[in-house]
Amino acid sequence: MKKFVALAAVATVATLSVPAAFAETTQSVREVTEEASVQLNPGMMLYSGAGYRVAPIYRVNAEGNPQVILNGRLVTVPASTISEVGGKVTTSLTKKEIASAK
Repeated sequence: MKKFVALAAVATVATLSVPAAFAETTQSVREVTEEASVQLNPGMMLYSGAGYRVAPIYRVNAEGNPQVILNGRLVTVPASTISEVGGKVTTSLTKKEIASAK
């Protein structure tokens, strides 16, 4: 237990003595985490802004855009329209808008 307390004290001191050079990078890290705040996984249900189910996420492409199968077609939903509302992955687009995407 004494070793744990000593390690915790060292870790606390180490985090307090962060050089000022790292202060600039924390802003860009915050911006990136705000954009990627929604964790997307295949199988998760995608909901419209009105709360209706659109389709389960089939896969997530390399750019982080979820892809769903609608009307027998694989459709990519822009990640910029995705947010988390009440613990649900929600898009600002309607099902009709997603289905008509090319």
